[in-house]
Amino acid sequence: MEEEAEKLKELQNEVEKQMNMSPPPGNAGRVIMSIEEKMEADARSIYVGNVDYGATAEELEAHFYGCGSVNRVTILCDKFSGHPKGFAYIEFSDKGSVTTSLALDESLFRGRQIKVIPKRTNRPGISTTDRGFPRARYRARTSNYNSSRTSNCNTRCYNGFNSRPRGRGRVYRGRARATSWYSPY
Repeated sequence: MEEEAEKLKELQNEVEKQMNMSPPPGNAGRVIMSIEEKMEADARSIYVGNVDYGATAEELEAHFYGCGSVNRVTILCDKFSGHPKGFAYIEFSDKGSVTTSLALDESLFRGRQIKVIPKRTNRPGISTTDRGFPRARYRARTSNYNSSRTSNCNTRCYNGFNSRPRGRGRVYRGRARATSWYSPY
């Protein structure tokens, strides 16, 4: 009995050591890289567009086999449905492989003409979709929905919203009460 208790304690200690060595649950499988390391890895990577949705990483690796040794193939998927998005990133072991892989631009892969370009590096703090100001959540209204027709200009004027009522026979009553974009609570 004592021997079995000692073996159980040893097994529990081994399991605890393995649990301490593994990354925390939120970062499971992620490798944290510095900005310089990301830029260096991006310099060795390419973007492959118009990839068939049924393509696998092994098939892409085989297609780019002649360009050099492949470190990683990443096929991006939609986070909600899990279906592939139709593009991939391929990281090579050296930078020279990127220039040779650009020769495969507009080549056929699984019956589709793929797009191959060098991967760009996103700089932190710079967004291509950021407009620099918060957008208004509502548009101005006018008192009369036909105000554009009764105005003194001959062309149709923009008065902040669609001036025609929606649907047949329905009267446009406006939207629900609009709230401002700033709320401290």
